[in-house]
Amino acid sequence: MPRGRRKFTAQTKFKAALDLIQGKRSASEIARSYQVHPNSLALWKDTLLKRGHELFESSAPAEQHVKQIAELEQLLGRKEVELALLKNFLGRTV
Repeated sequence: MPRGRRKFTAQTKFKAALDLIQGKRSASEIARSYQVHPNSLALWKDTLLKRGHELFESSAPAEQHVKQIAELEQLLGRKEVELALLKNFLGRTV
């Protein structure tokens, strides 16, 4: 019975790709030590080289999203209070 698809952690992929980039061992040796196909190892290396810069980018966009979420939550709270006041004004219970 065939094995299911194996999943590797991001840490394992990073270490394997870094080993390949360092060039101390051949790709087949590294692939054998991590028990992965050499093609997968090459894909991980390409991904690391293409997206590695993202590790050093600032987290300003994430901070902007957090600030925007906080503002929207405050707005939602104000609208809930307004709605409760209007329902109360019309004689309904909240």
